[in-house]
Amino acid sequence: MTDNNLPGPGQPTPQPGSPSGQPGQPQQPGQPQQLPPYQPAQQQAGPNQPGQRPAKGQVRQQQAGVTKPRQASVAEQRARAAAQKAQQERFAAESAAFEKKRKTRKRLLIGGGVTVGVVALVAIWYAAASPKNVTAQCTDQNNVIVDDDYCSDSYYRSHGGYSSGGFIYIGSSSYRYNYGGSGSVGQKAVGGSYTIPKGANVSTKSGTSVQRGGFGVSSGSKSSGG
Repeated sequence: MTDNNLPGPGQPTPQPGSPSGQPGQPQQPGQPQQLPPYQPAQQQAGPNQPGQRPAKGQVRQQQAGVTKPRQASVAEQRARAAAQKAQQERFAAESAAFEKKRKTRKRLLIGGGVTVGVVALVAIWYAAASPKNVTAQCTDQNNVIVDDDYCSDSYYRSHGGYSSGGFIYIGSSSYRYNYGGSGSVGQKAVGGSYTIPKGANVSTKSGTSVQRGGFGVSSGSKSSGG
C-alpha cells in the first residue's frame, strides 16, 4: 500500500508548517521562520449598523426634515391644557389686582385734590372773615398827634363840639383820626390814611373801639372818624 503523503522518488521532503502537497523550502540556518499571510476576521453587525434596529434604551439619531415628531399622548395633552388654563387664570387675577390698585390710587388722588381745594377755600374764607386790626390816632389840623380824647364822642360833645365830614370841631380847632400811621403824641403822624378802612377792626392805643368790622359783621363807629 502506497502513502500519498510521502514524497516520490526524487522529490524533496516537505518541511513542517508548509501546506500539504506544496514543496517546502528548506530553512536556511540564521533565517526567521516565515508565518502564513494575515487574514482579518469578519466583523459582526453592530446595533447601529445599517439594516439593524436600535436596541432598547438607545436614542435614535434625529435628522432634520426626516425625523417626524411623536404625537403627544392623551395624558400629555391634558397636562398641557391644564397648564395653559392655570396660566390664563393667573394672568387674569394679576390684571384684576392691578386695575383695582389703579382705581384706588385714582380715588385717593381725586380725594386729596378735593381736600386740598376745600382747605384752600376755607383758608381764603377765613382770611376774608378775619378783619385786620388797625390802630387809630387822633390828630389836629396840622396832622400832629394829640390825646385820643379830642376825637372821643363824649369829649367833644361835652365841650360843645360836633362832627362833620370826618372832622371833629371843638371851638376853632379841628381833629380827625389817622388810621395805621405811626408816631407819638406831639409828633406828626407818619404814614397811614385818613380814610377809615372798610371791614377792619379799628381801635385807639388806649383801647377805645372806633370800628368793628369783618366778613358778616356790620361796621360801626363810636366816634366820627374819617
